[in-house]
Amino acid sequence: MDEQELKFKRMTEPPVERLICSLAVPCIISMLVTSFYNMADTFFVGMLKSNAATGAVGVVFSMMAVIQAVGFFFGHGSGNYISRELGEKNYEEASKMASTGFFSALATGVVICVLGQIFLEPLAYALGSTDTILPHAMAYLRAILFGAPWMTASLVLNNQLRFQGSASYAMVGITAGAVLNIALDPVMIFWMDMGVAGAGWATIISQFISFLLLLGGTFRGSNISIRPSKFQFKFFYYKMIVKGGLPSLARQGLASLATIAVNHAAGPYGDAVIGAMGVVQRITTAGSSAMIGFGQGFQPVCGFNYGAKLYDRVRQGFRFCVKVSFVVLLALSALGFVFAPQLIALFRNDPEVVECGALALRIQCVTFPAQCWIINSNMMQQAIGRTGPATFLAAARQGIFLIPLVMVLPRLGMGLLGIQSAQAISDLLTLACAIPLQIWVMKTLERE
Repeated sequence: MDEQELKFKRMTEPPVERLICSLAVPCIISMLVTSFYNMADTFFVGMLKSNAATGAVGVVFSMMAVIQAVGFFFGHGSGNYISRELGEKNYEEASKMASTGFFSALATGVVICVLGQIFLEPLAYALGSTDTILPHAMAYLRAILFGAPWMTASLVLNNQLRFQGSASYAMVGITAGAVLNIALDPVMIFWMDMGVAGAGWATIISQFISFLLLLGGTFRGSNISIRPSKFQFKFFYYKMIVKGGLPSLARQGLASLATIAVNHAAGPYGDAVIGAMGVVQRITTAGSSAMIGFGQGFQPVCGFNYGAKLYDRVRQGFRFCVKVSFVVLLALSALGFVFAPQLIALFRNDPEVVECGALALRIQCVTFPAQCWIINSNMMQQAIGRTGPATFLAAARQGIFLIPLVMVLPRLGMGLLGIQSAQAISDLLTLACAIPLQIWVMKTLERE
């Protein structure tokens, strides 16, 4: 029996719960590590004792979210297709899609880099910079944009490996870069006296190392290797990438727009408020990343078994993920609510930042467990090719609902409280939509 056949049996025969957990652990670590890149920068830049510098990291985070959105779009778009084709034992098709997704993301990253450098100052203003934040934001943004090509390509490799059931290879590549970033941040910010720019260069250097390790992982074991000869510039493959990756693009892209909207809404209240909301976003993103990682552990199981027409295993896996996610999110929410001031102070120990950020974090903790249903519904729908409902749910939480709420609530007399509570209200509205959508999908699978 060849290695691909062994992988097929490993993904379709063991108990679903045990299989999801074995794949979810490295996925959770990978997602947490991805969020740690910006958290590390926020932590060390906070030591510069400047609200403007801390605000700059929060402002540029939205551009990093755009770059990540491109990477997740091509990574999830190609990866979902790969897992279904492997489930149907179409190995050549899976190989063509892997190279097509990788080289397309690399080229898009180059375009982002070039255009971003040309329009650096207007881009920094568009992201939400104030006049005092602008110099710091431009220094940090310039470095981040140079790394756009391999940042997008790394996310594609990470997700393709995960969708093949090789999440451990993906985890090693991502984790190595994060550890290096934590080591380089203090060296480049303080010892080399580069300030905020040093944080940006530390990030892209460490992500380049991740890129090399992930690329090497594609040539290990039964993983699909990346080869230029397999690249397919054909409509069909891009249609499949759009179908599988649109929900991720909506999720990450609208998260970036939401960050920009929050930055602009917080601008009139001062740099401290921009910095506080940026810190809150780093903390909640870390919590969400853990649950997204758990859902990503479910996705290859879902894709393989859906491709093999083992629908009962798909439904069983979803129910298991919701139960585990709810318990974990409830515990994280309780800890976040109780220790909100201490968590904010860890990144920026300024009284105004702590006061504003602690209230916003506590409000978000109240509705945080709702993500157990939202995230897992989104992941399942995306993995089985239900593009419409998956894209809507991906866009709802930080786009369709959040952006209008951030713009409207402060004008309705809620002021700063409107900005602080917008995400929690958005979570409740998204949950109200996710429940009937996922019940419909589950019933459809039952009929099939």
